[in-house]
This record gives sequence, structure tokens and C-alpha cells, in this order.
Amino acid sequence: MKTRFIFNPKSGHNARNPHLLDRAREFIRQNQLDAEVVSTTHPRHATELAREAVARGCGTVVAIGGDGTMNEVAAALVDTPATLGLIPCGSGNGLGRHLGIPGPGQGAFANLLHGHIRTIDTGIANGRPFFNVMGLGFDAEISERFAHVSRRGFGAYIRTTLSAWRSYRAPTVLIRAGAREIRTCAFILSVANSDQFGNNCYIAPAAKVDDGLLDLTVLQPVNVLQALPLAVRLFTKTVDRSKHALTLQADRFVIERDHAGLIHTDGEPFATDAQVTVAVRPASLRVLVPRSDQSAT
Repeated sequence: MKTRFIFNPKSGHNARNPHLLDRAREFIRQNQLDAEVVSTTHPRHATELAREAVARGCGTVVAIGGDGTMNEVAAALVDTPATLGLIPCGSGNGLGRHLGIPGPGQGAFANLLHGHIRTIDTGIANGRPFFNVMGLGFDAEISERFAHVSRRGFGAYIRTTLSAWRSYRAPTVLIRAGAREIRTCAFILSVANSDQFGNNCYIAPAAKVDDGLLDLTVLQPVNVLQALPLAVRLFTKTVDRSKHALTLQADRFVIERDHAGLIHTDGEPFATDAQVTVAVRPASLRVLVPRSDQSAT
């Protein structure tokens, strides 16, 4: 079976550890795989390379990078017979963590040989696919700022968040989900396929990637004293119990805000209309995930 590895040299871990490119080539050689490694050179290039791989008959396309790289590769594999392999080495690795896919050196490469295929859902936000989390509000603002940070990592994410928090003003949004209609002030509004942003920060603790539903979480504005307990809840899978949180589950949401602006899909920001329609495409992506008895390498 043909395989293509797509390496993002600008992903956080890869930029600091370019030897992963050689590790992938050595993995191919040792296991005598019919495979190649290609590197991205510009935004959305991973999608082009993945589409080309599918057209050439590749059964597996492996993303070596973070959630942004995963998103670009997976976008080309939706509703195709090809399977996504993931070597998660970005700043957050939200989908990889949710699916139990380990990092490089901890079993990620072994998973490509011994893992099994799990079929998961895809979210679509104004035509853009996402597989982990999309959002608007403060999280989109952070994604936009973080995209311009030269040094990535959890520490950089915290610094970026604290800097933006001081000046950010939360919008009022109208949310429609089936017969329900809710107007609220949304400091953070996330629609999740998996349970977390990344770094074990759980924005939707009850979310499942294969239930045909999406989980919406709104965090309303809080003051300084309320912020720390809310942050603790994000890292202890209890944010849905906070009095400052609103949660909904549906297969489609329509979100209206006062004006056009930013949203993000798997951490990648872009500008879009004032109205954001988010829907699920069930059982649309095949992903290699670890077996319970799998050994690390």
C-alpha cells in the first residue's frame, strides 16, 4: 500500500527538531514501505500534497505536524478511501491527544504499523472543515495572534492569552440549534468534535468524535477573581459544570454576530461572514489510532 508522509518544517516541534524528517525516512527504510516523504513550503500546501497522494492511489497519508497540519491533510481525505496517519508534534495536538495517539518517540511511528482504523466525524464551519475544534470570539483572537508568534509552545500560548485578555471585548451572539434560540455574550464560543483544544485543556468534556454530533460551549465573560477557577475547570474536565458556561449538543448550529470577523478551525484563523453555520459530516474520515496492547517506538 502506498503511503505519503507530509512534513511541516514550521510546526512547533519540527522547527526545533528537524531530525523528524530523517526519522520518517529511516522508518520507511527499516520497514521496507512503499512510501515517500514530502515537505510543505507554504500555507495550504499540505492539502495540495494530500490530494495529490489520494489521486496517486495512496492508502495512507501521514501528517507530521500540529493540528494545523493535521487539518490541512485531513481536509483532502474526507469521504475518500484514504486513511489519515498522524505524528502529532505541534503546540497543542488536540485531536492526537483525544484519540490517544502518542508523540514521536512515544509510539507514533509504531501506530502507523500496528494501529487500527477508526472512522470519525468532520465538522464544517462556513465551508471550512475541522476535526478538533472551531471557534469564534476570544479563541479566534488568540489563534490569530498565535499564528504570528515565532516561538511556539504552551508557555507562548499562555503569554499570548494573558496579553490579549486585557483588551478583548466579548461580542453578543445569537445561537440557533434546532428549535432552540439563545442570545448570549460569548467570551469564548467553541464548537468541538473532540473534547479539547490541546495540551489537555478540555473545552467540551463530553464530546465524542464519532457520535454524529458537535458540542458547543460558550464561556461568558468573567472578572479576574473568577478567571482562575474557570481555568482550573478547563484542565480538570469540569468546565461544563461552571455557572459561566453554556453547553449545547446538535448536528448543526447557526451563529449570528453583529459583523463579519474571525473564526478559527483547528487553530487556523480566517475571516468570514457575520453568520457562521457549523454542521457535522458523520463518519467521514478514517484515522489510524493505537490498539490497547500496542508497544511504543
